[in-house]
Amino acid sequence: MKEYEIAAFAGGCFWCMVTPFEEWPGIIKVESGYTGGHTENPTYKEVCSETTGHFEAVQITFDPSIISYEKIVSVFWKQIDPTDAGGQFYDRGDSYRTAIFYHNEDQKNIAEQSKAELQESGRFDKPIATLILPAQTFYKAEEYHQDYHKKNPFHYKRYRQGSGRDLFIKSHWEDKEKKEEILKTLNPMQYNVTQNDGTEPPFQNEFWNHTEEGLYVDIVSGEPLFSSFDKFDSSCGWPSFTKPVRSSTVDEKEDLSHGMIRTEVRSKEADSHLGHVFTDGPRNKGGLRYCINSAALRFIPKDQLREKGYGEYLTLFENK
Repeated sequence: MKEYEIAAFAGGCFWCMVTPFEEWPGIIKVESGYTGGHTENPTYKEVCSETTGHFEAVQITFDPSIISYEKIVSVFWKQIDPTDAGGQFYDRGDSYRTAIFYHNEDQKNIAEQSKAELQESGRFDKPIATLILPAQTFYKAEEYHQDYHKKNPFHYKRYRQGSGRDLFIKSHWEDKEKKEEILKTLNPMQYNVTQNDGTEPPFQNEFWNHTEEGLYVDIVSGEPLFSSFDKFDSSCGWPSFTKPVRSSTVDEKEDLSHGMIRTEVRSKEADSHLGHVFTDGPRNKGGLRYCINSAALRFIPKDQLREKGYGEYLTLFENK
């Protein structure tokens, strides 16, 4: 039987701290709850009253043979404003502060080193305020808070945008200088597609009939986007996929250009234009067709995933 480990983080509203983790390979489950306080079995109302000492938090069960604790901590930092000691975005109060709760000395050392490196990086001009605390009893939140983004997707998206979290992440965690250097290496088609919302010719692009096993990543950021096992021949002349490797790696937006109503697909991290998603995909695999420009993609063969830093995605190819 596999040995799983636990990680716990407070990052403000716990609704917003589930989606960044849940679809990573090696993540077994992500639960919303309360921890760090002095009250047993607190309710949401009690925690919000700021009388319990508890933080809104998430507890993550993960397989360390697939995804490392270091990687999980790295994902955590990119979801928050680590300089805010009084809450997160428009959620104020001690229960919305940020914290890493360590379960052993290894986790403590990793968290402290990661925090020190972030402080020394100069990314922020204020001190890193995120606390590093020993883990305490984690109390699972009420059922309506679990997977809130799935139960109430419209309200969840409005909440993230309205709170300022999404704008902060985009403006503070994007490495603009690195992106500019990468953009200089793109050929004219790659640049036009990703930066100017262009479209490459059908049947005259690199991956439309590509069948090798591996991972397709954003050509700008290297962000994992699609797997070869979700690729299918749609006869449209562009690479087609039934789903992204993680829904949180892409944004979908209404596109009214060219006199049509379509849903555009963009990469979350680099904001690259990728293509569009349609509802004429294979019914037995969800019915979606992500029609993606080859020029927006870089392919990592399966046998190079670990070498290129994508080792956790090898699990996608097991038992296939």
